[in-house]
Amino acid sequence: MTIQGITEDDIASFLANTPGFFERHAELLASVQLTSPHGNRAVSLQERQMEMLREKIRGLELKIVEMIRNGQENMAIADKLHRWTRAMMLTANPSDLPQVLVNELKHQFLIPQAGIRVWGAADAFDKLPFAQAVSDDVKSFTSSLGLPYCGVNSGFEAAAWLDDPGTVMSLALIPLRNAVGMPAFGLLVLGSPDPTRYTADMGTEFLMRIGEIASAGLNRLLPV
Repeated sequence: MTIQGITEDDIASFLANTPGFFERHAELLASVQLTSPHGNRAVSLQERQMEMLREKIRGLELKIVEMIRNGQENMAIADKLHRWTRAMMLTANPSDLPQVLVNELKHQFLIPQAGIRVWGAADAFDKLPFAQAVSDDVKSFTSSLGLPYCGVNSGFEAAAWLDDPGTVMSLALIPLRNAVGMPAFGLLVLGSPDPTRYTADMGTEFLMRIGEIASAGLNRLLPV
């Protein structure tokens, strides 16, 4: 008959399930020596436990600092979104709204270039820049977007709406519509000379909110 020896797992299990062991053998706590992770010196079990606790506390402190920083960044974004929305709401003349929307968006979020077209606007706005004609391809492409497009500027017609399209390396194309699934009535274009500003793998949740707020504000331009 083969008798198996006691393994480290057996010892660990015994100690975990026998909490009174070190109370009955308190002298072991002082006599056990471990190697410090900060050098080759030997430390007591209690000292090693204190080191582990300090390391855990440092890790928690770093997480708290990161949470505070993320909270401050989120608050800053919320403030910018609030100021942008407020500027649109305070625009009394509907014909000024697209330009206010674009200018404030660029100012608040440091967007190098932005442009907008609304092809469902009322006839009274026909002569204004935002109501200039766009191709059927642009209208079809915009309505097909379930999410904002983010990526390289590969010669999109909408890039020509920007002030200096030749310098734009990346784009965000945000469809404007009254509800999910409805045809788009316009398109908001954000452009940057930085090819990494708008990338295909970036999250689009915030851009979607921008599109929803812009669409709600621009409803004042649509026929009654």
